[in-house]
Amino acid sequence: MHKILLVEDNEMNRDMLSRRLLRKGYEVMEAIDGRQGIEMASRELPDLILMDMSLPEIDGWEATRQIKRSPSTGHIPVIALTAHAMSGDRERALKAGCDDFDTKPVDWTRLLGKMQHLLGGKSES
Repeated sequence: MHKILLVEDNEMNRDMLSRRLLRKGYEVMEAIDGRQGIEMASRELPDLILMDMSLPEIDGWEATRQIKRSPSTGHIPVIALTAHAMSGDRERALKAGCDDFDTKPVDWTRLLGKMQHLLGGKSES
């Protein structure tokens, strides 16, 4: 079972994504801000991180940079999730170290495809 770290400060988004991931057979851990996301990534070593970019404490851009700089977590794929689909945001996310980028509201089928690709093509269901 793949472990997914969901870093999301919005309770409704976190609940919706978490429930859908659980139904697909993923183990889900949740962090509510960038600082907690960094700590949980180091402690739990998830298989993939879904990172909201607009977070309190430490934003998703900086949290991703810190996760990717660490030898223990740098290998973990990160998908940026943001409602800010402005021109250049995808490039900014990739430059911060994200492995992929998706927009909110989440297109569930598209996001699952990106997750499966980064997890080596193995579906959990």
